[in-house]
Amino acid sequence: MKPLLHRAAGRAALKAKRVGLIALGTLMLVLGIVGAFLPVMPTTIFLILAAWCFGRSSPRIEAWMLNHPRFGPTLRDWRQYGAVPRKAKILALLGMASGYGLFLVGTRPAPPLAVVVATCIVAAAIYVATRPERNGADDPADGTEASPRPARQNEDV
Repeated sequence: MKPLLHRAAGRAALKAKRVGLIALGTLMLVLGIVGAFLPVMPTTIFLILAAWCFGRSSPRIEAWMLNHPRFGPTLRDWRQYGAVPRKAKILALLGMASGYGLFLVGTRPAPPLAVVVATCIVAAAIYVATRPERNGADDPADGTEASPRPARQNEDV
């Protein structure tokens, strides 16, 4: 009887994890869509997080996102190459700079806090700025690929 309970508990835990990841993925997708219309809110990072959540919970929704005509190429480039389009980088860096400016003006933080926040933002900005740039049109004519990152194995949940 005990193994039966363990299996049932394991299945329930996996189902709860799957439902939680679908809910989180849906939230990230909604935030990404909102970010597409609000200039102060990012889009790409929320879509990347949504695809990650769906990749571990709903292959059907993940496939829909990766094959979407608007944001599918960006998600595929991120997954395969860790690449971020130049326009997304520029918008992200401008958003970070303006966010920090609003933080300084709006809260008038103590100097140590301002330095800590600036350090975090600069670290994030360096990470974004150093990501490779790749667009679907950048594929070489001979059909070879420029050293992609190894494909991630989907984990069944």
